[in-house]
Amino acid sequence: MDARQLKVEAARAALAHVGSGMRLGIGTGTTAEEFVRLLAEKVATGLDVVGVPTSERTAALCRELGVPLSTLEDTPELDLTVDGADEVDPDLTLIKGGGGALLREKIVAAASDRMIVIADKSKLVETLGRFPLPIEVNKFGLRATEVAIGAAAAKLGLSGPVTLRMTGGQPFV
Repeated sequence: MDARQLKVEAARAALAHVGSGMRLGIGTGTTAEEFVRLLAEKVATGLDVVGVPTSERTAALCRELGVPLSTLEDTPELDLTVDGADEVDPDLTLIKGGGGALLREKIVAAASDRMIVIADKSKLVETLGRFPLPIEVNKFGLRATEVAIGAAAAKLGLSGPVTLRMTGGQPFV
């Protein structure tokens, strides 16, 4: 099975937990996109759900494929969130948020009764850390936050650069 097919199978397993009338948190990333595609097929055949996307990218895909959407303001309690991960270790500890939607992913997950994390075998690692650890920061106090992150890492015996992710010459948002 190729990488895409593995993502599809992970998404299909999560879809088995979705029933009509459910309010869903819908995650961000390549595996979550496969979930959206499969969910859209079910919606087209009569599955009645509403989704709260964790990113504009996910929202656009849902709209394109006909998955009904809401917001957390209008749907503050969710039955289930399905989202992907960047890395998963043998204890099922994971890193997520590399796609830039970490804050929204956390808020949507917190509003959900249950969460299913889907990942293909390429995300399985013996030790977390192959993927850069995403940390959200605020523009205010950015340098102080960078110093604090470096100090916290040093206390744990970790080293390496603290890097502000940029896009188009601006901090990644």
